[in-house]
Amino acid sequence: MRYTSHLDLHRAWERTIRRANLPLAYTQGFRPHPRINLASALPLGFTSQDEVVDIWLEDALPLADIETALNGSLPPGMQICSVDTVSDRDPTLQTQLLAAEYLITLLEPLPELETRLQAICRSDSLPRQRRGKSYDLRPLLLELRQFADDEDGQQRLLAVLAAQEGATGRPEEVILALGGEPTLARVQRTRLVFISPS
Repeated sequence: MRYTSHLDLHRAWERTIRRANLPLAYTQGFRPHPRINLASALPLGFTSQDEVVDIWLEDALPLADIETALNGSLPPGMQICSVDTVSDRDPTLQTQLLAAEYLITLLEPLPELETRLQAICRSDSLPRQRRGKSYDLRPLLLELRQFADDEDGQQRLLAVLAAQEGATGRPEEVILALGGEPTLARVQRTRLVFISPS
């Protein structure tokens, strides 16, 4: 699943819903599209344990039946955690998303990791370059701390990064800011943080 692209994941949802014989709704117009909306694209190479997707159905069905049908039709590596009903009047998932939490496992140890973490957290700015453009990573870094090592003794970090349009932090940039190499790390998105309902 780590190497499944956002577009392929979208297609996987469409095929799953069809296999489950659920009445998937489509957009109107010359080229109808399935009404499936993922909250946030998962970068290639990452895994996740907390993705959120809106799916529109033509008919109302019991939630338990929907969950059972989907779980019986999912490809390996995907699992339904819960199914809820939301109002058509609710804002889109993307506009409600505030941040994303990541668990980063370092495959090669970083010496003096705690010192490096403290230096980043104390800094006023973290100038970075992405695609030829300069930006400041620091205001996008909402939380960064060392997490318990995994069962193999590999260092782990917990990072909470802003995930709003035009203000999205990337775990790879956090690893680079720490002096690490992103290709020598495994990243799992553990939680999406949404605006609390009023």
